[in-house]
Amino acid sequence: SISRAYSLVDSSQVSTFLISILLIVYGSFRSLNMDFENQDKEKDSSSTAGSFNGNSTNNSIQTIDSTQALFLPIGASVSLLVMFFFFDSVQVVFTICTAVLATIAFAFLLLPMCQYLTRPCSPQNKISFGCCGRFTAAELLSFSLSVMLVLIWVLTGHWLLMDALAMGLCVAMIAFVRLPSLKVSCLLLSGLLIYDVFWVFFSAYIFNSNVMVKVATQPADNPLDVLSRKLHLGPNVGRDVPRLSLPGKLVFPSSTGSHFSMLGIGDIVMPGLLLCFVLRYDNYKKQASSDSCSAPGPGNISGRMQKVSYFHCTLIGYFVGLLTATVASRIHRAAQPALLYLVPFTLLPLLTMAYLKGDLRRMWSEPFHSKSSSSRFLEV
Repeated sequence: SISRAYSLVDSSQVSTFLISILLIVYGSFRSLNMDFENQDKEKDSSSTAGSFNGNSTNNSIQTIDSTQALFLPIGASVSLLVMFFFFDSVQVVFTICTAVLATIAFAFLLLPMCQYLTRPCSPQNKISFGCCGRFTAAELLSFSLSVMLVLIWVLTGHWLLMDALAMGLCVAMIAFVRLPSLKVSCLLLSGLLIYDVFWVFFSAYIFNSNVMVKVATQPADNPLDVLSRKLHLGPNVGRDVPRLSLPGKLVFPSSTGSHFSMLGIGDIVMPGLLLCFVLRYDNYKKQASSDSCSAPGPGNISGRMQKVSYFHCTLIGYFVGLLTATVASRIHRAAQPALLYLVPFTLLPLLTMAYLKGDLRRMWSEPFHSKSSSSRFLEV
């Protein structure tokens, strides 16, 4: 039985499990830390009557509303069709845009490490670059390292560098995009589940090809190769660079090297947004209970149940859903829509637990604005 279990889940899948869970946990805590920093800046700006810094920081965070949650799967479907039908025409532009976004996202991923490295030898004063803005030494270091990694990826096309860029994109999206309520979370994840199932299972009947798999696995021309051909730089200039597999997914080779395990970043980011929401709610509830100096739940719920956090419950559900999706893909020997398994295994335990704890009504609609001072939910 152990050998059969190992045959169903090999080293590449184990790597995918660990990395995806680490990205979600890290991205969620980066998001929470950004809220702490924003609140500190708001306090400073209110005390000094200069609110510019606090507002500019908050403006970088995008909150998804109900309308956006409903239309996001439609927009994703249109983008998928454009990539399917017109990939040859838009691939260079798409590759360049992806490289730029990945550079910024990976710099965000590296920033805490660079802040730690530069703290002993450099003050955290910002250096002015004229119209480009003002940056700290840590920000400049993280951006420089990110640009270097993207350039090496363009020259080599190595899967490990592509994974690093995809990790940066995952963490940045989880940290900068917010779900305001459980209602919006259910709308978004349910719509994306239908989107995922349709394009993986049913697109072949309409388009004679699995649209999702083809778009996800299709390599793009290297911009250096295209540039050398356009500028007629000669047959040997830019022609030895590889085609690029874009960082819209995580890939890990098996121990035998016979195949790669693949997981789209949407299968990490979208459940990750839900995990980020419940982490913020756990923090909000903890703060509210400490303010009121009483944290008893409903009479029919045990104290042990009250101590279980929504974050841990939903994270375990994500792991079980990912495991189920992996086993299903190995049994059926075909690509599976991961959200078909991830959405029920994360949403259903969360909804059940919220109902049992008596928090479902509050979590369903704008839970963080129930108090007169909505920003207090992140006070330490």
